[in-house]
Amino acid sequence: MNRWTALGDPTRRTIFELLVEQPCSVGELARALPVTRPAVSQHLKVLKDAGLVANTRLGKQRIYRVEPDGLASLRAELDRIWSKTLEAYKVVVEQPLKEQE
Repeated sequence: MNRWTALGDPTRRTIFELLVEQPCSVGELARALPVTRPAVSQHLKVLKDAGLVANTRLGKQRIYRVEPDGLASLRAELDRIWSKTLEAYKVVVEQPLKEQE
């Protein structure tokens, strides 16, 4: 699953946003959401497979955090889209008025 599709689910997006603020365990995330721990784990697996989160072991827990490279990739894709949008807008705006009608 690609990164954008992974973030298309509202629960996964909320989990990702929580992890942007601070690393968390599955239990901490489940307490902050109206879903079960197993559901949080499934969402984290999708986010991890998409390269958006990573985890480390701390005793019996896994602590999840945003994967900087995955976030940078999202940012780069968004920057490319935004640049193309601005270029297209510039072309339209700079056309003489008669051509726009």
